[in-house]
Amino acid sequence: MLKEISAKACLACRKTIKGRTDKKFCDDFCRNNYNNQLKSSDNNYVRNINNALRKNRRIIATLLEGAQGDNLKTSKDSLTIRGFVFKYYTHTYKNQKGGIYYFCYDYGYMDLGDGSYLLVKRKENHYTAGVRAKA
Repeated sequence: MLKEISAKACLACRKTIKGRTDKKFCDDFCRNNYNNQLKSSDNNYVRNINNALRKNRRIIATLLEGAQGDNLKTSKDSLTIRGFVFKYYTHTYKNQKGGIYYFCYDYGYMDLGDGSYLLVKRKENHYTAGVRAKA
């Protein structure tokens, strides 16, 4: 009795595969393309959050460049007009007075409660609270 040999198709491009019987892709390009497409939705979600975090960091850094000292008091409107997204931050730091700083990497902000925010830049060996993320 003869076994029927069915031609296998590449999972990415659907071309006929030649070679080993357990082969799933015709070449490395198809394998990479297939795996990248499988993970694209997860990658897009993470990429969008990282873009928002970098933008938040850039906004704080730009505002602090013009400041006289190492911190600056600004309004919430000043941040939101520039596209700041408050729900994304990399970690928090609680100071001795109980104030909570929200950080986007090495730049942070603290809500002062009156519609204004205090912007700061992290100093070396300072603000070493555990890393937390809120999405």
